[in-house]
Amino acid sequence: MEKEFDRWNESKKRIDKRDTGEVYFYERELWWCSLGANVGFEQDGTGETFERPVVIIKKYNQRVFLAIPLSTTLKRGKYYAPLGLVDGREAVAILSQLRLIDCKRLTNRIGILDSALFFELVEQIIKVNFRSLKNSPPPLRGGGKP
Repeated sequence: MEKEFDRWNESKKRIDKRDTGEVYFYERELWWCSLGANVGFEQDGTGETFERPVVIIKKYNQRVFLAIPLSTTLKRGKYYAPLGLVDGREAVAILSQLRLIDCKRLTNRIGILDSALFFELVEQIIKVNFRSLKNSPPPLRGGGKP
């Protein structure tokens, strides 16, 4: 299936013009978020507005936050964390898709994640994405060409 980059680009232009004066978001919250049509294996949004639910992991300021996209395709493995029902459907957090997001992409608040489940999710994010860095030696030389 071919991705709809042109349609997403038009939608993205409208999103960028949004007034964010009334968007208040906090860590642990679940939101519908316009993630868009992305490159390769980056998680896409779905539907007319290219949306997907996300969990807000870290709020940096009034505009920008770190989030984890969710999926209703119930995959298992070290890169997925089950969260239970989200907006009426079983969902998993996609731990490998951690990303920085501007609040202009937020559309509708779904709810808030249970505190214990949130901190368990944060631990899993750290384990999957950052624990191996602690004991890794520095690279022997610079990165190669793509």
